[in-house]
Amino acid sequence: MIKLENISVSFGKRTVLDNLSLDLTERRIAVIGANGSGKSTFARLLNGLALPTTGEVLVDGFNTRKKGRDVRRKVGFVFQNPDNQIVMPVVEEDLAFGMKNLGFSKTEIAAKTDEILARYNMSDLREHPAHLLSGGQKQLLAISGVLVMTPDIVVMDEPTTLLDLRNKRRVARAVDALEQMVITVTHDLDLITNYDRVIVIDEGRIFADGTPAGVIPAYQELMA
Repeated sequence: MIKLENISVSFGKRTVLDNLSLDLTERRIAVIGANGSGKSTFARLLNGLALPTTGEVLVDGFNTRKKGRDVRRKVGFVFQNPDNQIVMPVVEEDLAFGMKNLGFSKTEIAAKTDEILARYNMSDLREHPAHLLSGGQKQLLAISGVLVMTPDIVVMDEPTTLLDLRNKRRVARAVDALEQMVITVTHDLDLITNYDRVIVIDEGRIFADGTPAGVIPAYQELMA
């Protein structure tokens, strides 16, 4: 569970998030809102990539301010642009990078690499240059690079924004099949219609919070 207690985030005189308190427990949670509403900052709070100006973020009891390493073992983060996340030149090397940093054995790394590539029908791309992958393949590689480190929770920031329709659907199927709790920041309303919970952030505050059927129409009206 992720617990946010009286969270505010400010940059200079600008308040980005204003006194939020939430318990995040559902298996699939979406965070939506206009550009500049604070939702990406919200996402980065959840694994300690950003720290609140005031208040506390707790992940299974670990405080992101004091136990950032433990939090990041539990919460994986998938960036909007996979090129910002892919760090090694070859697919299998990129998958191994995070596992090596966590001290996985060579046997574990090989087995997890085999499993994740097979899961996403990318086994034939094992030795492929990572920067020459298609947009959809890069996004799946970025997701795979997080999943091989076995997080309990996966946070995704706009996972389908840069993709065409075919690859959006491919990534949506991949997300839907994950066993982990997933928190998705997105503008793609079709992606989240079957989620358990949708949170709308507007001007740094919670505008609506509930099921997709109730919240998405309220968000569309707000944006109109």
